[in-house]
Amino acid sequence: MAKKPSLIGQLTLGIASVAAIVVAASQVKPVFVAQAPVVQRLVAASWRDSAAARAPWALADGDSAVATVQFERDRKAFANDLVATGRIDSTRANDIATYAVREAYKKHLPPALVFGVLLTENSTFKSKAKSNVGAVGLMQVYPKVWVPTLGKIFGKNLRDDETNLRYGVHILSHYVYTAAKKADDATQNPTDVVRTGLLRYNGCVHGTNTPNCKTYPDKVLAAVEQYAVAQCGTDVNGCIAQPMRLRLDETQKDQAGL
Repeated sequence: MAKKPSLIGQLTLGIASVAAIVVAASQVKPVFVAQAPVVQRLVAASWRDSAAARAPWALADGDSAVATVQFERDRKAFANDLVATGRIDSTRANDIATYAVREAYKKHLPPALVFGVLLTENSTFKSKAKSNVGAVGLMQVYPKVWVPTLGKIFGKNLRDDETNLRYGVHILSHYVYTAAKKADDATQNPTDVVRTGLLRYNGCVHGTNTPNCKTYPDKVLAAVEQYAVAQCGTDVNGCIAQPMRLRLDETQKDQAGL
C-alpha cells in the first residue's frame, strides 16, 4: 500500500497541482493559444471561489464572517474533532469550539490551524495547565509577556478558556501575518508563512528555548492531519493552504490600495 503523504506534502502537492494545470494550459497547441489566458483565469477562479466559500474569514471582516452559515459548520466540526480525541466531553468541546472558531474568524486564520496549536500546546485541555516556563492555559500563553500588553483589552485571567483563546489566537495571528509582511511578495508561500508564524508562537527564534523547537510546526500540522477529520477530511490543502493563499493575496491588494 502506498504511503500516505504527510500534511506538508499534501499542501505542497495541492499548490503544485494548480500550478501544473496553469502551466499545461499555457503550453497548448497554437490553435488554442488565444484561449490559454481564459483557461488560466478559470482555474484560478475555481479554487478561489471554492476557498472563499469554505473560508469566509479569508475575505470578509470578522463580524461578517462570523454571521455566515459556514461559521456554524466550522464550529460544529471543531467541536466534533475535539470530542473525537476522547479527552473532552461535548459540553466543554462546544464551548471551546465557539470561542476558538470565533477568534480564528476575527483574526483571519484557519480554525484547523488554531485546533492544531491547541492540541499541541495542551492535549488534555486543562484550563489551569502551567508549563515549567510559566505558560498558562489552553493555548499556553506567557502572562509576563502578554498580559501587560493585552490585559486591558482581553482581561487578565488566562485560566479562563475564552480569555486564553482570545490571547492565543491573537498572538498566533500576529506572528503569522508578521511573517507574511516580511516575506517576498513574489514568493509568499502560505505554507512557509504558516510555519514561520508557528515557530514564532513557540518562541523558537534562535532555537534555544526548548529542545528541537524547530519541529514545532511539524507537530502542529501533524495534529491537524491526524485529528481535524471533521474540519478538513483529507483535503488539508483546501483546509489551510488555499484559504491562506486567498487571505495573503487580499492583504497584498489592501496594502497596494487596489
